[in-house]
Amino acid sequence: MPLRNSPDVIVVGAGVIGAACAYYAARAGLSVTVIDRGPVAGGTTGAGEGNLLVSDKAPGPELDLALLSTRLWSELAERLPPGIEFEAKGGLVVASDGPRADALRTFAAAQAKAGVTAVDVPAPLLRELEPHLSPGLAGGFHYPQDAQVQPALAAAHLLRASGARLRTGEEVTAVLTGPGGAVRGVRTPAGAVHAPYVVNAAGTWGGELARSAGAFLPVLPRRGFVLVTEPLPRVVRHKVYAADYVADVASGSAALQTSAVVEGTPAGPVLIGASRERVGFDRALSPTALRRLAAGATALFPVLAGVRVMRTYTGFRPYLPDHLPAIGADPRVPGLLHAGGHEGAGIGLAPATGLTVARLLTGGEPPLDIRPFRPGRFAPAT
Repeated sequence: MPLRNSPDVIVVGAGVIGAACAYYAARAGLSVTVIDRGPVAGGTTGAGEGNLLVSDKAPGPELDLALLSTRLWSELAERLPPGIEFEAKGGLVVASDGPRADALRTFAAAQAKAGVTAVDVPAPLLRELEPHLSPGLAGGFHYPQDAQVQPALAAAHLLRASGARLRTGEEVTAVLTGPGGAVRGVRTPAGAVHAPYVVNAAGTWGGELARSAGAFLPVLPRRGFVLVTEPLPRVVRHKVYAADYVADVASGSAALQTSAVVEGTPAGPVLIGASRERVGFDRALSPTALRRLAAGATALFPVLAGVRVMRTYTGFRPYLPDHLPAIGADPRVPGLLHAGGHEGAGIGLAPATGLTVARLLTGGEPPLDIRPFRPGRFAPAT
């Protein structure tokens, strides 16, 4: 039995996924405590670009989650303060040659059948959308449903709107369970916090939290870098990326992969990505990765060649082997729910994840088929 004044649910993790879980749980009438070892958005969320994408997802369960989140983000943009910097600016995916353009056309046709709006842009018209693009590209597709937020501010405003009790700088060292194995709360250096439900939204540390409860979730960190330029006039109007990015996102390789991703921001700086590699939690800068990012960006936008990079930052995406997040109840630990493993798509997929978790906590019907995301699909190594 929960103690008097204990919350209905504890959310471990104050990134955007945990914030969305807290927001929708509170809207469903639950009392929520959010606990994080660091500050709000101190992990993957704070190192993200804020992408809300459907353009990079093939038809299937992740795209279904993204399409639902797209609608929910539009609603949240009306409810939350404008400080989240929501921009429904659209995305532009470009191909460097004919074969890549053909592959992109096939990909977009399949997406369109699943509900994605994808507009074929012939090569001569690309510069009407992006005047500073390289003239040598073979064509592309415009995705008006793609958008962007400022991720740390979005997480902060979701938490504030939730009314949840927030405990930052407090590491959860264990999930507490009772004699029958059901969740009773969590332990931190400040003592026990009791609740009948715990949501594991701990990002790249979600596997460790699962183990502390006797559960199994094979989350691994996948490192990435972002370059940030000096403030500029709006030389990049959309989120623009090379078609190769889609294959990199879907790859399970541990080796370094880079593909050009370039976007402007309301504040002026241009953000340049994207790199992926599995190197554990090594935060060391990779000169090779940074050079590749700069080269890819200037190949798309030659105007950036003379622009100064002011800083770079590093983040770790929470990676699961099948590239799908784990969302839902743990089959081994009653009262433990997982909301993690979104890799680089967590900011975009946060609202649908949070709404799903809230429905499960309150016995409601999930807003979509969550069977592909079931946490129990992973078997522990023997």
